[in-house]
Amino acid sequence: MKHNFRELTVWRKSMNLVFETYKMTRELPSIEKFGLISQVNRCAVSISSNIAEGTSRTTDKEITRFMNIAMGSAYELETQLMPITRLYSNLEPQTITLIDNLNEIQKNDWRI
Repeated sequence: MKHNFRELTVWRKSMNLVFETYKMTRELPSIEKFGLISQVNRCAVSISSNIAEGTSRTTDKEITRFMNIAMGSAYELETQLMPITRLYSNLEPQTITLIDNLNEIQKNDWRI
């Protein structure tokens, strides 16, 4: 049975995280264009994308697989934000907020 991913709180929170992540990475120096900027943005998008893709699956095993991938991307993004906090102290408030939002996503109910 397919589900509407747009109704999931975890998906909505992860989409907000995408927008906030893109805002923050715009403030990184251009030297990070092919490094942290690209990686962080792709990782943020991966969370909501895998949630959406998982809801299209028909078996619990497949759904769980995509939710696990999304959760892994959430932890990966948290890890990638940590060096930004240390390397670019001017972005520390934004990265701390993003990490707090990620922690909320990680604690969320991932069942559909």
